[in-house]
Amino acid sequence: MNFRRGRSGDEPEINLIPLIDVLLVIIIFLMLTTTYAKFSGLEINLPTAEASKQNEQPNEINVVVTAAGQVLVNKAPLAAATPPTISEALRRAAGEARDPVVVINADAKATHQSVVDIMQAAQSAGLVRISFATQAPP
Repeated sequence: MNFRRGRSGDEPEINLIPLIDVLLVIIIFLMLTTTYAKFSGLEINLPTAEASKQNEQPNEINVVVTAAGQVLVNKAPLAAATPPTISEALRRAAGEARDPVVVINADAKATHQSVVDIMQAAQSAGLVRISFATQAPP
């Protein structure tokens, strides 16, 4: 007796639709709970030095940058703060001095570009020794 004649063997199948639904819910949950950090600027704390002030040396060239962007070479203001003008003033200030040191005194509110212009001008003038002045904390 064959009792299974009318029945055919059904193959078991895996239904993927609930699995996809669960994965989509997990992805949506992760997207909603993730925090996205957006940095609009960097906070930089400039160092201060507590060393005693040294006497000025005769082979130093002092360059001052004000907050307004004005450049002074050995306390003489320049007409324009462009790298060629600064370079020419540094050459004149160096004169016959042997291996002078360029000391940059930049105001805290001076632009970074003005300091880079002075460094570029010193390089084009052939002055390779550059130093930055700091002030002691109050």
